[in-house]
Amino acid sequence: MKISGVDIRPGNIIEYEKGIWKVAKIQHTQPGKGGAYMQVEMKNLQDGRKTNVRFRSADTMEKVRLDTQEYQFLYEDGDMLVFMDQETYEQITLPSDLLGDARPFLQDGMQVKLELWEEKPISVELPAQIEAEIVEADAVVKGQTASSSYKPAVLDNGVRIMVPPHIGSGTRIIVDVYEQTYVGKAS
Repeated sequence: MKISGVDIRPGNIIEYEKGIWKVAKIQHTQPGKGGAYMQVEMKNLQDGRKTNVRFRSADTMEKVRLDTQEYQFLYEDGDMLVFMDQETYEQITLPSDLLGDARPFLQDGMQVKLELWEEKPISVELPAQIEAEIVEADAVVKGQTASSSYKPAVLDNGVRIMVPPHIGSGTRIIVDVYEQTYVGKAS
C-alpha cells in the first residue's frame, strides 16, 4: 500500500532504498522558505542501522504489512535464541541482537510474537510488561520518603532501573520492557 510522506506515523514499517525500515520518531517541519517536510528517524529491521530522512508531501513509499506469529522462547545457545511454534512444534533459531535493548527481559518459556516479512523473521516482540525481582536496592535516606524521588535498583536479570523508596530487595515488581521503567508491585 502506497502512503505519502505526511502520512507516516511512528511504528509504521516502510520499504525505503531496498530495505525494510521501522519508523521510530517523526517531526513535522515547516521552514520559512520552501515546502513542509517530515523529519523521520527510522531503524532498518534487517541489519539494525538507524537513519534520519526527510520526506516531502509529494514523496510516496510502500507501507509493508508484516505477518505475526506466536512463538515460545525455549533456550539460549551462545548468541543465538531458540523459539518454538506453539502449533507445529517447529523450532527456529534467531540471533539475540534481534531483540535489542529488551534482550535481558527474555525469560524461559515466555510467549513472544515474531514479525515475519516474506516468511523471514525480522523482529521479536516481547510482552509489554514483565514481572521481575529486585536483587539489590539502595537504602532510603531518612526524610526522603515524603518526596517523589526514586532510587536505583538492580533486577534479577542485571538491569538497573529506578524504583520508589518503599521498594526493597526481594520485592517482585512489574517492569515496562521497552521503557525499562517501574510500573508497580506484583501481586
